[in-house]
Amino acid sequence: MAFLLHQARFFTTVNHLRDLPATARPEVAFAGRSNAGKSTAINLLCNQKRLAFASKTPGRTQHINYFSVGKADEPAGYLVDLPGYGYAEVPEAAKAHWEQLLSLYLQTRAQLAGLVLMMDARRPLTELDRRMIEWFAPTGKPIHALLTKCDKLTRQESVLALRTANKAFDEYSKQGYEGKLSAQLFSALKRVGLDEAHEVIESWIAPEEKSTAA
Repeated sequence: MAFLLHQARFFTTVNHLRDLPATARPEVAFAGRSNAGKSTAINLLCNQKRLAFASKTPGRTQHINYFSVGKADEPAGYLVDLPGYGYAEVPEAAKAHWEQLLSLYLQTRAQLAGLVLMMDARRPLTELDRRMIEWFAPTGKPIHALLTKCDKLTRQESVLALRTANKAFDEYSKQGYEGKLSAQLFSALKRVGLDEAHEVIESWIAPEEKSTAA
């Protein structure tokens, strides 16, 4: 099966909101705690080995990386790799920069079509994960959680992790969050959940193509 994300290439890196590209196509942002497997997941989804890089010093990368998907001369949209968060040894100044950069991007970026939230299946919905959801919630746009590294859990533990995430998302919906909240199990090592993730992300970038195919 041919996937739109397989036509991904590096586009640009920005360190300040004022430098965000003046793109008109949909963007899908990827967020997650440091070491949640975000870079590995992006590379797998795009069928490339070194498209997204994990920092050698977790939590120190404070840039937003853009990757275009689709045709080189006319991209269908963009994947946006946000800085990892939650690493304890990051200086306070870096934490403040991260918080301002991510919160304002998630709350104000009109081109943003949806948020892919990476959470380690063994430790889902930490306080910082919830903060990301609560920053994005007022936009009414969808969030899809990838419960990464599920290969490290037993089948019963995986079922429990997914149930925990869905229960938490149900609570957000009851609180008035209008955007669709969904979750799935994901393992880059075992390639678990790959097709499901492709389906969700590509429906955000090119909804007209998905509706036509249906």
